[in-house]
Amino acid sequence: MKKIFGLTAIVLLLTSCGSVPLTGRKQLLLLSDTELVSASLTQYDAFIETATLSTDRTKTATVERVGKRISEATERYLRENGLEKEIANFQWDFKLVKDDQVNAFCMPGGKIVVFEGLLPLTASDDELAVVMGHEIGHAVAKHSNERMSQEVVAQYGAAILDAALSTKSSAIQTLGNTVFGLGAQVGVMLPYSRQHEYEADYLGMILMTLAGYNPESAISFWQKMSVKGSGGGSDFLSTHPSDDKRIAELQKRLPEMAKYK
Repeated sequence: MKKIFGLTAIVLLLTSCGSVPLTGRKQLLLLSDTELVSASLTQYDAFIETATLSTDRTKTATVERVGKRISEATERYLRENGLEKEIANFQWDFKLVKDDQVNAFCMPGGKIVVFEGLLPLTASDDELAVVMGHEIGHAVAKHSNERMSQEVVAQYGAAILDAALSTKSSAIQTLGNTVFGLGAQVGVMLPYSRQHEYEADYLGMILMTLAGYNPESAISFWQKMSVKGSGGGSDFLSTHPSDDKRIAELQKRLPEMAKYK
């Protein structure tokens, strides 16, 4: 019986591999997109119901405009590169929340929240596009699915993957509460790995460039974030590490952006 469970787990693991658009990195994706969105949407809706949305129409319109422009460029890229089926996974939504946190986050399916406290660090649409591109990059790369899949394996073990991956499994909902916990710690989800952050930086730079924004703004924005982090007070940096290595990586990637203009 143990051998059967082991073989089942191996088959599941081998058949649940995907690859990230643009980077081609192989990843473990145990959950269907439908399951993942379902696990996160309830908490997202609850958060939006209790959050205080910004009353600044100009700033709200800016967040929506930049987000829409990048999401449209993203879908255009997917469509032109044989990945049209992925577009069905996204129902884009861009919200600006009245809160002094220097923070932003993205939920599966393209639900993106920006906090007003972040906007003083975005001096232009181009710098805001760095944030929006980064968060959309997380969504396109399915980092939440990969992170949650890793949690399934870590917490439940290979022997019961069948049960853990049931669409009605309480295990999935429990993990969802952990990974997408937006309750007491508003807007703070289980941190992505450094690999995911660097990948989202790279994808975000590409996506903002495809949308017509200046990719050089990624350098200036993260330099400002680094200074903000060293002085304390940046919630964004608690889950989005900013350091010399990150900025150096962006500078190294910058010449590549010419082919996406």
